[in-house]
Amino acid sequence: MTPDEVAEWLTARGEWSSSRSSGPGGQRRDHAETRVHLTIRPETLAGLPEPLATRLTRRLGLDERPLRLRAGTERRREDNRRLVEVRLRARVAAAMEPPAPPRRPTRPTAGSARRRVEAKRRRSAVKRTRRTPAGDD
Repeated sequence: MTPDEVAEWLTARGEWSSSRSSGPGGQRRDHAETRVHLTIRPETLAGLPEPLATRLTRRLGLDERPLRLRAGTERRREDNRRLVEVRLRARVAAAMEPPAPPRRPTRPTAGSARRRVEAKRRRSAVKRTRRTPAGDD
């Protein structure tokens, strides 16, 4: 499944709710519930292929808490809903990417090893000059 298909699946089965958005007041009758909330719980993933559901659960943090997305910057509820859908699509796409390959440690180059040893030698010489002379007692 593509990230768009998974995001569409989740938007259709997630919990949508709306509330009053922040901003200047106006008359009591003019208030509108334009802020949109989408809550995705682990049960929402039921029906997706098992490896994909497991990866999404882990990567979206659904094993610890539900995923809550909200938008309230636009004046229309539909626009805020579209914003939430775009954000969900981005989160799902990032969660579906394969993990980065493990880092293979590299050997230091000959030049960097030589510079490191030379710096140690210089530091040792500086400390040697600070010692008290060996023959004086």
